[in-house]
Amino acid sequence: MTATTAATGSRPLVSFRSVPIGVVGGLAGGIVFGLMMQLMGMLGMVGMLVGSESLAVAWVVHLLISAAIGAGFGLVLAPRVNGLATGLGLGAAYGLLWWALGPLLLMPAAMGMPVLTVDATAGQSLLGHLVFGLVLGVVVALARRRAGSPAHA
Repeated sequence: MTATTAATGSRPLVSFRSVPIGVVGGLAGGIVFGLMMQLMGMLGMVGMLVGSESLAVAWVVHLLISAAIGAGFGLVLAPRVNGLATGLGLGAAYGLLWWALGPLLLMPAAMGMPVLTVDATAGQSLLGHLVFGLVLGVVVALARRRAGSPAHA
């Protein structure tokens, strides 16, 4: 099901049919980003969001968040992905948005820490969020190409 603009009747504003490919893209990006965070010793902070120091819990929380963020991309931005270049561009922009919202605002606020702190850790997080967005955008672009046309989603 897609919602379209009243003016054109053909350009989807959102696409509920694209949510599953967004979830798959979010999980793919989440796995890559999670591995990066684990190598940098940062993944444990995700588990602390739910009061756990378990690496397994951190992975579950991280992948749930990744799937939800991917679903949002699928819903709102996938209809605009008409090729690999737009997938990469929108994915990178979306990763940057979630870097600002997640580790700079929501996560520190939830943990009682200062918000909008940009330091070396935030720089590493920025890199990870960009990689997440790029992987997400590529997966969505490839899924839309495989489906046969950009109008699919």
